[in-house]
Amino acid sequence: MKQMVSRVLPVLAVLLVAGCAAPPPAPVAAPPGYLDEARGIAAMVPANLLQVLTAELERGGPAGAIEVCRDKAPEMARAASARTGWNVRRASLRNRNPKGVPDAWERAVLERFDAQAAAGASGATLETHQVVTEDGKPYFRYAKALPTQALCVQCHGDPATLGTAVKARLQALYPDDRATGYAPGQIRGALFLKKPI
Repeated sequence: MKQMVSRVLPVLAVLLVAGCAAPPPAPVAAPPGYLDEARGIAAMVPANLLQVLTAELERGGPAGAIEVCRDKAPEMARAASARTGWNVRRASLRNRNPKGVPDAWERAVLERFDAQAAAGASGATLETHQVVTEDGKPYFRYAKALPTQALCVQCHGDPATLGTAVKARLQALYPDDRATGYAPGQIRGALFLKKPI
């Protein structure tokens, strides 16, 4: 009997301590308006870039548009960040810009978007959001898929069909480019927004 009691007492002590432990913190909800605000920004930034790219394609062709995309896209994201208070950026599983490598949350989202698109979902409708904790602080994170447009394949399409000037420009600006081989409609990447709560 003594042996049984000596075996049971430690187990009871652990159960008692576990029962007294504080419950896990409740999940943090997104503040009202965050989702609508993120959606508004996510609609505006790609539309502005598409307008600038279209104008450059008409003026200087695809090779000239590469530099516009390289310079204007990050500039537009920085301007949107400064104007709105959100961190705005683009990332891709097959990035062209070395700064476009996704973090862990972004990678999981991009993989899910790819799977949804492969299952027949329209890339234009794919979005997600979540409240996450990073370094002990809550953040609202939002992602909107960026499907490849028909005009995008001039620089992001099948490498065998890219123009000579495009290939040369890509090699000069992005020697480690991974962002070719796309067809219209495929998920090229996503626009990611993040804001502390």
